[in-house]
Amino acid sequence: MRRPPQYRHVGELTRDHATRKLAIRTRLKEFAAVSEADYFYELAYCLLTPQSSAVNAGKAVEELRKADLQGSAVEPVDILFSRAHYIRFHRTKSRNLLEAKAGLPEILSALAGHEHSMGLRAWLAGNVRGLGWKEASHFLRNIGHRDLAILDRHILRNLKRHGVLRAIPATLTPARYLAIEERFRRFAHDIGIPMDELDLLFWSRETGAILK
Repeated sequence: MRRPPQYRHVGELTRDHATRKLAIRTRLKEFAAVSEADYFYELAYCLLTPQSSAVNAGKAVEELRKADLQGSAVEPVDILFSRAHYIRFHRTKSRNLLEAKAGLPEILSALAGHEHSMGLRAWLAGNVRGLGWKEASHFLRNIGHRDLAILDRHILRNLKRHGVLRAIPATLTPARYLAIEERFRRFAHDIGIPMDELDLLFWSRETGAILK
């Protein structure tokens, strides 16, 4: 028989959730309402966030929209290098954006053709340069998919705090990612809060806002 997990600070977590759940659920509804016409810029956002702030990535994406990156021959590197919203590894990420733009028809076809979120995530991580498992999960969540974990440092730190993890792993292989995701999913089930809502709750604790 499996010993019950030794979760910690669950009462505090459920109180936080009760306070913020309306805003969290509103944000999840907004993700589900994103139109296919916006998928490219949601993908761009997730390509820009690794090792850069979410706020700067959001600002950079707004500038890319204004420049019509998706529809015109724009070189994104100067936009990413701007002091107003500096994106680390801007040259590499610029190349990734242009490659994603060129491959967008195939990406949209995959989004339409995959029935299950987990299979779609694996396809994206294997076929879109710059998207790892975390970024692919993030992109899919931002266009309305549910029940995928976005295992960034904020989430891992909170999972450790609540006794779901003993330690934060130095690296996340696909197998380790899936194992932690399953622990996260079980924790969410055990305390009665959907994993998608816990994800945004953890983020809001760390950043003070319910970001995408």
